[in-house]
Amino acid sequence: MPGRTKGWVIGRVSGAPVILTPSWFLAAAILTVLFAPTVENLAPHLGGERFLVSFAFVLLLFGSVFLHEVAHALVARARGQQVTELAVTLWGGHTAYSGTSARPLDGFLISVVGPLTNLALAVVFWLSFQATDVFSVPALLLYAGAFSNAFVGFFNLLPGLPLDGGQILESAVWAATGSRTRGTVAAGWVGRAVAVGVVAWALLWPLSLGRQPSLWTVAWAALIGAFLWSGAGQAIAAGRTREAVAGLSVRGLARAAVPVASGSSVAAAGRAVALAGGPHVLAVLVDDAGRTVGYVDPAAAAAVPPDAAETTPVGAVAVPLPPGTAVDAGLVGQDMLATLARAGRQTAVVPVTDGGRVVGVLEVARVVTALRDARRR
Repeated sequence: MPGRTKGWVIGRVSGAPVILTPSWFLAAAILTVLFAPTVENLAPHLGGERFLVSFAFVLLLFGSVFLHEVAHALVARARGQQVTELAVTLWGGHTAYSGTSARPLDGFLISVVGPLTNLALAVVFWLSFQATDVFSVPALLLYAGAFSNAFVGFFNLLPGLPLDGGQILESAVWAATGSRTRGTVAAGWVGRAVAVGVVAWALLWPLSLGRQPSLWTVAWAALIGAFLWSGAGQAIAAGRTREAVAGLSVRGLARAAVPVASGSSVAAAGRAVALAGGPHVLAVLVDDAGRTVGYVDPAAAAAVPPDAAETTPVGAVAVPLPPGTAVDAGLVGQDMLATLARAGRQTAVVPVTDGGRVVGVLEVARVVTALRDARRR
């Protein structure tokens, strides 16, 4: 599958592959080592088995994160999205789905359900911990599960992209202003503020208590802050690109075309082009059933000697078009790009139809240039 995260498929949810990435093993090893001293302090009799208990906590943590992603996937599918993958990664995980939210409510529901799942798990783990009579290894894992899920839930509710809370903020601004781009940009900038806040907290909180900041904590905070800053920047860029794409349309970018019977001569095609408006019009070949089968290469047609143009079949100067590559003249924005992405894999020039009739052609290179120019504005 093009664009899929690299890793091993270990299952499926809502028809989408669940991918375990190589980076997860690095995260699992680091977290196992980091949590082991806590296990040793609380259960010194375990000895070397503390690493096994620590690893069990890591599995518990990533299992909770996985349920967070499953909740995203199930709600996304219920809101009409096609879930393409769930990945377990160095940073926990992510859910990818095709299409974009049509309404602010869609984005809100898909986003909020993940943190709510973790908070619900935190309550379940905490109640289970309270029900234990002694502080045993299972009780330790229940306590750690409650704390970690509460942290994951509340942290993801912070109002800045790329966190779930940022997507909630994006939906709120979108609903208030009617502009999703404004919501994305606002949530992206708040996400950058959250990134700075994470690093500031690691530095300033210990100082406020009269202690020196831990170098290890500051390093982790800086790494998380860098991840959040990068994600926020990408979200802002994506929002502005989405706005640029919304202003593009097939009608605005298409080149005029005139249909010509595939059995015509080069001269007949030339006369049809002249009647339709001249050199900027492209001749598109259609068969007896009205299907587009190719288009005339203007340079090749111009190279045919005038005295041979009447007898030279137009197919000799035509570029074949794969069947089913036409796009509708009414497509705009993301719908246009999605349709063109499928058709453009097979040809650089795509026929444009209106009511089943060929009215133009769309050159993929022209769309790419228009998109690049729109992003710069």
